[in-house]
Amino acid sequence: MSTTQGHQYINGAYRIGSGLPLDRINPATGLVDVTMDIASIADLEDAVAAAAAAFPIWSRLTPGERSDYLLAFAAELKTRAHELADLETQQTGKSTRMSHEFDVPGTIDNVNFFAGAARHLQGQAAGDYAGNSTSMIRREAIGVIGSIAPWNYPLQMAAWKILPAIAAGNTIVLKPSEMTPATSLIFAEAATAAGIPAGVINVVVGAGREIGEALVRHPQVAMTSFTGSTPVGRRIMEMASETGKRVHLELGGKAPFVVFKDADVEAAAHGAVAGSTINGGQDCTAATRAYVHSSLFEKFTSRVAELMDSMVVGDPTDENTDMGSLISFAHRAKVSEMVERAKAAGATVRAGGIAPDLSGAFYRPTLITGATQDSEIVQDEVFGPVLVALPFESDDEALALANDTPFGLAASAWTKDVNLAMRAAAEIQAGCVWINEHIPIVSEMPHGGYKASGFGNDMSMYSFEEYTNIKHVLISHDTDVHKEWQTTVFKKR
Repeated sequence: MSTTQGHQYINGAYRIGSGLPLDRINPATGLVDVTMDIASIADLEDAVAAAAAAFPIWSRLTPGERSDYLLAFAAELKTRAHELADLETQQTGKSTRMSHEFDVPGTIDNVNFFAGAARHLQGQAAGDYAGNSTSMIRREAIGVIGSIAPWNYPLQMAAWKILPAIAAGNTIVLKPSEMTPATSLIFAEAATAAGIPAGVINVVVGAGREIGEALVRHPQVAMTSFTGSTPVGRRIMEMASETGKRVHLELGGKAPFVVFKDADVEAAAHGAVAGSTINGGQDCTAATRAYVHSSLFEKFTSRVAELMDSMVVGDPTDENTDMGSLISFAHRAKVSEMVERAKAAGATVRAGGIAPDLSGAFYRPTLITGATQDSEIVQDEVFGPVLVALPFESDDEALALANDTPFGLAASAWTKDVNLAMRAAAEIQAGCVWINEHIPIVSEMPHGGYKASGFGNDMSMYSFEEYTNIKHVLISHDTDVHKEWQTTVFKKR
């Protein structure tokens, strides 16, 4: 990406935004990486116009033609994999292992999945439901999709927004976080290099309150897809209602991690540490609330504290680093303040709870015990490497506690009892329930939430179908001008 060409990608080319400049900070160093141009409303209008102009062309391609473009896109991304991973680490502060081994491979796999999915957009041929007629179902592209992606997984979230939409024949205007737009721009550039027509994918980089709101409200945008906080998601629903457009929301989470009496404590402890510190804990599916049977509580928490204390936190470009920095100093302050308030309310910090003496926005993996179920640290999203552990006595109590927050995005249950595992999977109110595991995702399976965690799915054929309209087509076989049903409306003439 050439910064001299600008930080907007509209109609198949970079351009310089006409808004005020903004410094992008490397959170691991605290230094300015680049000064970016920011989009204005005029730039957004141009992006929507480009997407609207491209829609009739792109949507009328055959599924096989769109599939071929996506396969070429995946191949192009593979040639840029190292560049994308390094840039993702630079703009987010996440470990280079995370970027190289999870973010970029997962993104390319997603492109390949939707290349296949593009050829399986199926309606339904049906029989005679209305009498002497044939009914059928058509699935059709919606139009211009306005998507807003978060800063925690900039590349993957861009892919999750863009791929099902364009595979189904839509065009898109993506607004990434202005904190982390670099890989989204490379993603769009790679699509053009792979032959995807200009205007199909557009990226505008600007402030959420100005550009994001204008994108949601735009009358030519037929659907809004958003990943981010629950309060902002509610605001987007309000704005989308002004034009009656469809909304797809993946919002906050507060994932329970339930360790039943018969669980493998060593496996659960490792799973809890990995699940709570992935991406610096800046993951809406991260393990945040560990409910542990009282007979295992001390053994589990001691082992988790030991594992957390052994983690290497520091330079994200060092391959030996387990966890890099948080996204910003402001976000680290928010995480730290929540931990301090928990301590003031009587909770105990068993591990971490401090910012190491490093130049960036680093924070140690943290384990808290002694909190109450109704406390802020248990009920509210921290979005950092903080795990709260609470004991329980019965299976009924554990499942009730797991459901006792407004959120319902993900959860895990740890047990060797198949019946108990199936009960937990059925009763925990979340879009994903892992058994004896926490965090793995695959392109073939959906990712979405219950309750305040939003609605709609990313990945999988389920997400693909959400970016389509369903149309009923009825073909009459009766050539008689006087149809039987018409006699209920007016007399035959």
